[in-house]
Amino acid sequence: MTSGTAAGKSATASKKAAPKKAAAKKAAVKKAAVKKAPTASGKTAPAKTAIKKAAGTKKATGARKTAHPEVVGEKTTLAVKDAAPAKTIATKPPGNESRAALVRRARRIDRELAEVYPYAHPELDFESPFQLIVATVLSAQTTDLRVNQTTPALFARYPAPEDLAAANPEEVEEILRPTGFFRAKTKSVIGLSKALVEQFGGEVPDNVEDLVKLPGVGRKTAFVVLGNAFGHPGITVDTHFQRLVRRWQWTDQTDPDKIEAAVGALFPKSDWTMLSHHVIFHGRRICHARKPACGACPIAPLCPAYGEGETDPEKAKKLLKYEKGGFPGQRLKPPQAYLDAGGKPAPPLGTG
Repeated sequence: MTSGTAAGKSATASKKAAPKKAAAKKAAVKKAAVKKAPTASGKTAPAKTAIKKAAGTKKATGARKTAHPEVVGEKTTLAVKDAAPAKTIATKPPGNESRAALVRRARRIDRELAEVYPYAHPELDFESPFQLIVATVLSAQTTDLRVNQTTPALFARYPAPEDLAAANPEEVEEILRPTGFFRAKTKSVIGLSKALVEQFGGEVPDNVEDLVKLPGVGRKTAFVVLGNAFGHPGITVDTHFQRLVRRWQWTDQTDPDKIEAAVGALFPKSDWTMLSHHVIFHGRRICHARKPACGACPIAPLCPAYGEGETDPEKAKKLLKYEKGGFPGQRLKPPQAYLDAGGKPAPPLGTG
């Protein structure tokens, strides 16, 4: 055999061995990847999970750093007086924030919002539990302002459940037309009034179990009524509340009942009603859905979502709504504290 032939055979053998070496190297890398990494609890978890958690920590750029280890999978249950037991859910603080740090940050946000909105209140005009429950049902798919401009005529004509229960639907529809979906809403408020008369003697019940049995009434409406007409603590999970608590990373839940349970577990029960007002006020005035006014936000240092909206202070000021932007509020008859703070009442229907 010549030396040239031997060299050729050696090169061919090397080429054949190359794929085998590459495969062996790939297998070694894969084996290393599935090695388990230690977690905060001392147990082990796949490295893939550890990488995923690290990525989540990077995303929460605005969250405060803490020396506490991450708490994952801690169970919390919300027990509400006069309410069916909420489901047990797992709460997971954002990034590397511990459960204790999350509670502290959430409560600090609420305290600071209480200083910004000391006059926070339900933004539906009402003088009785009946008026509040009807107004809340009508507020679906429209603003509280439009409801407040519409209900004076409705309650002047039908002041009690007995009156609205016996009303001509076409006449009610004409009054409710400005609120949108007026046919469906007419059916709801007349049905609601009939149920109040037939099942509760014309009185609005003061417990969530009976309230949610009424036509058009869910847990959100029930807690608006319980908290503001009867003084029973409750969390109102409307669209503003859902949006803000997720931006603040108080919870990653999307179901309203689970949001209610998760957020309720962060605060004393006595704070729930005013907490709802603070969050909803902030969502309507500053932390808007499409373009939050981050540059004018009083709690920006505590917000993990800072930067999602306009950060320039001057441009952000132009995005402010209601009294923060110098415009009238949503109620025709707001509380005196709101007026004392410089808030302006909304104009009646047809005048502004």
